[in-house]
Amino acid sequence: MKDKLITQITTDMAKHLSAQQLENLQKVLLATFINVEIAEIKTVNKQKSNEKLLELFISAKRIEGCSEKSLKYYRMVIENMFTSLNLAVRDISTSDLRTYLAHYQRVRKSSKVTIDNMRRIFSSFFSWLEDEDFILKSPVRRIRKIKTDKTIKETFSDEGLELLRDTCHEIRDLAMIDLLASTGMRVGELVRLNREDINFYERECLVFGKGNSERIVYFDARTKIHLINYLDSREDDNPALFVSLSSPHDRLLIGGVETRLRQIGEKADLNKVHPHKFRRTLATRAIDKGMPIEQVQHLLGHVKIDTTMHYAMVNQANVKNSHRKYIG
Repeated sequence: MKDKLITQITTDMAKHLSAQQLENLQKVLLATFINVEIAEIKTVNKQKSNEKLLELFISAKRIEGCSEKSLKYYRMVIENMFTSLNLAVRDISTSDLRTYLAHYQRVRKSSKVTIDNMRRIFSSFFSWLEDEDFILKSPVRRIRKIKTDKTIKETFSDEGLELLRDTCHEIRDLAMIDLLASTGMRVGELVRLNREDINFYERECLVFGKGNSERIVYFDARTKIHLINYLDSREDDNPALFVSLSSPHDRLLIGGVETRLRQIGEKADLNKVHPHKFRRTLATRAIDKGMPIEQVQHLLGHVKIDTTMHYAMVNQANVKNSHRKYIG
């Protein structure tokens, strides 16, 4: 209890004192309390304190531009940790978090990717607490990145894309597939598009990405023709670019796009047809054909270039050809 009190005092004074002054304060407190017995009187609701700090953290991330979907996930992961550990934020140690992550993985049979995502969220939260002087040092610092198995995710072949196009019986679906394939936009960006966002003359459109960031993406001539045919066939006045086929022709939502693509994929006898696969395919092909990684990053709307590299899967055929060319 004595050590906790000293730690709490030094933490509270951290923003007012230099490192040397903090060290001197700690020495004075240790000497002063050496023969003193301290009993804890629980008057502070630690759960309430934790929740307050979490709310402040979520507010900070919201200002930084994090999506509500991400914030909801952050909150859930951190609240679950609070409930399981049942400790005040200042009392949570590196060992507590390591034990929690190991137990979570064992009980839930979670993948390494999931556990590392949780580690990154904890790191962000406790680093913020440290930066804001709520704690002296983040307990996540000594928890290293969890090594995950690298798997080469599938992309669409030329034949696969043609099969999808041939399976489309609605001009809307054909335009939607071509737009995803030629721009690599996120499905969330696709469903937010309005008719007025499309510039047919320049073959480009303005999309709103994560954190409401804007960027211009480009589409090919085939997509232009299919989009024009689709819009000409519509009789509704909904400003949305893609709407439901039946009345009242509401804006398509993410779930609707995912379901429709999955149905088309099943008819075409293709596995795992989903919006993100078009994005991965575009990134992989662009880099395979020599497009600078920085331009691919901008095209996809990534803040960090490391994220772009995850999408750029190495084409094994290119590795084989390069081996023959440079090594023999």
